[in-house]
Amino acid sequence: MGFVAGAMIAGFSQGWHENLTLSALIQERQALLGFVGEHFFLSLASFSAIYAAAVALSFPGASLLTIAGGFLFGWIVGGFVTVFAATAGATVIYLVARSSIGDFLKKKAGPSLSRLAAGFQQNALSYLLFLRLTPVFPFWLVNIAPAVFDVPLRTYVLGTMVGIVPGTFAFAFIGSGLDSVVAAQEAANPGCAAAGTCTFEVSALVTPQLLAAFFALGLASLIPVVIKRLRRS
Repeated sequence: MGFVAGAMIAGFSQGWHENLTLSALIQERQALLGFVGEHFFLSLASFSAIYAAAVALSFPGASLLTIAGGFLFGWIVGGFVTVFAATAGATVIYLVARSSIGDFLKKKAGPSLSRLAAGFQQNALSYLLFLRLTPVFPFWLVNIAPAVFDVPLRTYVLGTMVGIVPGTFAFAFIGSGLDSVVAAQEAANPGCAAAGTCTFEVSALVTPQLLAAFFALGLASLIPVVIKRLRRS
């Protein structure tokens, strides 16, 4: 557990997370696609390890890595691999938060952590599904909170794996169509892909309809909590 904390501090201090950019992905896309074509299973395993490590170290940019998975492996394979890699990485940080290092992570989370207490106490699985489906709180915070509030590991893993499926496949699908977006940028600004100057952001690829769908799924996950309250009353 101390190794994970040390790697997290080293990673942020060295700026490893700053390499997770859409421009870097586009700039290196031909080399990456060539490597995937020649070493498919090795590249798949490498991507899984990088994704799990990024989540475990609480690096920002998970949505970008998911887009990269869809771009490199297709939305179906990329989506499935990302779900398992993200769940593995999230489980690591959950176990770290259950250890003595948890106090440090609680301080990092700050007062935002206390806002999640009631939901986990009432119905841990439904509330975790809601948090995974809707971007109300940062992903890293939702990884820590269940450990702090003594949510069982089995509930945590199940809620995480199921809850991230819709968003993961949505972003992987976006990634599978990234080449067409790059082609449009190249038409408007020839050579921008190689130079890393194509001008668009991940946020531009996320439509209001997609966010609305996530929110609707999040509300659906709270139905068991509502029913439980109605029965009590």
